[in-house]
Amino acid sequence: MSLSAPTEQIDFGPFHVDSRTGQLLLRGANLDLRPKALCALKTLIQNSGRYVDYDQMIHDAWEGTQVSRHTVAVTIAELKRALGDYGSWITHRPKIGYRMEIPGSEELIREGWHFWNRLTREGLEKAAECFQRAEQLDNSDHRAYEGVASCYLSLGTYGMRPAREVYPLFLKAHNRALELCGMTPELRGAGAHGMLIFERKFVEAQREMERAIREKPKAPGIYVRLTMLYATRGRFQDALEVAEKARAIDSLSAVMPPAEIFIHLCQRDYEKARAAGERAVDLYPYHPLGRALYSEALFASGKREESVRQYHFAHVMCPDLPWLRAMEGVCLAGIGKQKEAADILEEIQRVRESDYVDAYFVALLCHALGQHDEAFQELERAVEENSATLFLLDVDVRMDPLRNDPRFAVLRDKAFHPQAAAAYR
Repeated sequence: MSLSAPTEQIDFGPFHVDSRTGQLLLRGANLDLRPKALCALKTLIQNSGRYVDYDQMIHDAWEGTQVSRHTVAVTIAELKRALGDYGSWITHRPKIGYRMEIPGSEELIREGWHFWNRLTREGLEKAAECFQRAEQLDNSDHRAYEGVASCYLSLGTYGMRPAREVYPLFLKAHNRALELCGMTPELRGAGAHGMLIFERKFVEAQREMERAIREKPKAPGIYVRLTMLYATRGRFQDALEVAEKARAIDSLSAVMPPAEIFIHLCQRDYEKARAAGERAVDLYPYHPLGRALYSEALFASGKREESVRQYHFAHVMCPDLPWLRAMEGVCLAGIGKQKEAADILEEIQRVRESDYVDAYFVALLCHALGQHDEAFQELERAVEENSATLFLLDVDVRMDPLRNDPRFAVLRDKAFHPQAAAAYR
């Protein structure tokens, strides 16, 4: 918890109190708390860990104006409702008073989400450490397990760590969160995303995502995941309509612009993809996925020199994403710079000796260099390693040059077989 006296800005848990505007905010959303309830909240926070009796509450929150004990009780009840899942932080003992007890894990959870938002491997791994330490302090706090699950889901999704390593860890943390708080829309959406990315269970994932949206219609992150699923199934108009709904909920979502580029790339509408990419990097210049997809849109629309520059910049921003380097090599080969592309392939093979590199992208680089047999060997390796990129196989424009080879259909069927990822659960 932090308190700044001059402006009375108070942060506690995921909440922020702004006394200037009289608002209680949860991750930016105003909870519409009455002024007296806000005053009572501030009194409890300022006495965190101690009981506040009736006289002190009247003195501090009601500025000495006498009100009944019933009025105080009703106000505290309103406050607890506004805090939702966190209302249990406020307890009451008759004849003693009210107390707010913020769990000791709270700062670790806040710190974990701070690191998570970097969307780098280092940031996600530091975030996981914070959430795991929060688990140790309070193993009944579902948010700690939800944070761990989100870290492993992101590490796998972005190709930072192998799916066969992180997916079981995701499932373990996700299931523990479910045991503690039940199936929330957020947990349902995360579980569905895992089914899509790691198991390629398209029907089940779609059903769960659509249900999560019905349960929480204003959750833009779930909409974004559904757009990706629709696009991978060729339902492009549905994907665009869902994207529009997500934009209406949160017009500045950092994950929405990459999703729009992805949809247009899957449609083979490269000019729209490039225009969406320009908007994405203008809004979020340091978002690695947005810049990578913009680079792909540039390459597909014929602006290949610029595509190389954009991929190189993305790799410089996120050196812990070696697949960005592989795609830079693909673009270099596409403009005739075979030597530079071959050097990148050698570099990636050296990195692979000590670190994970998604074989899906190595396959693309091998093919761009004319090493067709090696490309299919890498694609076979991607299937064996359960690459988190395989769910794109049916729509990925980058795979178009490989589709006419009979080996592609065999590998595709193997990747999409119902039992393909069962061993990694």
